[in-house]
Amino acid sequence: MRKAFGDPADAALLPEEEVLVENAVPRRRRECTTVRHLARRALGELGHAPVPLLRGDRGAPLWPKGVVGSMTHCDGYRAAAVADRTRLSAVGIDAEPHAPLYDDLLDLVSLPPERDHLAELERQDPRINWDCLLFSAMEAVFKAWFPLTGAWLEFEDARLTFRPRDRAFSAVVLAAGQAAAREAGIGDAEVPRGFTGRWTVEKGIVVTAIAAGDFAGKPGCPVGGT
Repeated sequence: MRKAFGDPADAALLPEEEVLVENAVPRRRRECTTVRHLARRALGELGHAPVPLLRGDRGAPLWPKGVVGSMTHCDGYRAAAVADRTRLSAVGIDAEPHAPLYDDLLDLVSLPPERDHLAELERQDPRINWDCLLFSAMEAVFKAWFPLTGAWLEFEDARLTFRPRDRAFSAVVLAAGQAAAREAGIGDAEVPRGFTGRWTVEKGIVVTAIAAGDFAGKPGCPVGGT
């Protein structure tokens, strides 16, 4: 995974990518430019020449053939992760400023058992904004899920749990999410039942990452940092 806590001076879009930011404000343009700069550096480590990284369905990045990957950016942080499709089936990363969610947002993005789980985690370690972590982890889940299925995944379609000691999390895709994948044409045996991932808080940023080695999402992906 390539990451940056700012915008490198040499970061630039390729001409074909200018369409992505033709109406963007300067901040959005910088984010889009840097994250693609990082993605090309990561692709170069896999032996790929620089290529335009455009958007496909629902804004998902279009990667070179044989590559899976994910990009994320937020205020003060950008990152990209890629892998050969022969090694991983999906990658999902997300980053958010480490701050509590806005009022009432947690109720919209979580299930009652998840809120009970977060309350217990808060008692164990109040230094972590667990609601923010849950939101970020679910974003990472979706970024891994969508390229595999082409189906939408609502927040209530997966249930997350966290293991603080390991800085890990698990997501179980519930019946509605599995049904959406089947409706999108995915065979039942190929519908992901869940994912595991890792998380960290670094320089005021929550980062979550999933590296799915098979459709069950068994392996986790270390993201480093403390």
